Amino acid sequence: MSFLDILILLATGAGYTVLVTLLCSATGMVVGLAIAMLSRLGWRPLDLLLTLFTYVFRGVPVLVLLFIVFFGLPGIGISVPPLVSMMLSLGLIAGAYLGEVFRGALASVDPSEILAAQAMGMTRLQTLLYIELPQMLRFAVPGMINEFTTVLKYSPFAYTVGIPEVMKQAMALSAATLRGVEIYFAVGLVYFAIYKLLVTLIWALERRYRVPGLTEER
Repeated sequence: MSFLDILILLATGAGYTVLVTLLCSATGMVVGLAIAMLSRLGWRPLDLLLTLFTYVFRGVPVLVLLFIVFFGLPGIGISVPPLVSMMLSLGLIAGAYLGEVFRGALASVDPSEILAAQAMGMTRLQTLLYIELPQMLRFAVPGMINEFTTVLKYSPFAYTVGIPEVMKQAMALSAATLRGVEIYFAVGLVYFAIYKLLVTLIWALERRYRVPGLTEER
């Protein structure tokens, strides 16, 4: 078996790796946006709850939370599918980090633009959706890329709940061929290729929706 054959065999699990990464990242985006948006309400009890959520989920290890969801919840009668388990564990942890990224990006929006929107008669919701949110997402791109990279690096934990992604394929192949060095080196190449593809896509979207002159002015 050549090195190219190893790469081809590992590529069969790359689709699951990409799927896990995208779904967990999407979950993290939704959770992070919810945290950032709710924090703008200025309601102190809610702020305390959001702070507690962020503190807890930024501190708990991904593998521990994954095992609690996948292996622990069935003990109380709640069975969670493998992919949903990854979304609930890795997605919530990513959301806790992205929430802080989005909060910082919201703080970067020029207050005079918000004031101008209000002077034009826009409601608070319209100001948030059409003025603050689009700029926040642009400012948050570097932090989002960093968190998506982290999600990709944690995606190999999916093999522990039976998802046949790249790492699971590599372990089976290594046990059958005893060529661990070559196989895990190939794993690194596959993950780097996925990382490069995702980052290129994100930066292409950022350039597509960038406001002309916004970066230069700031």
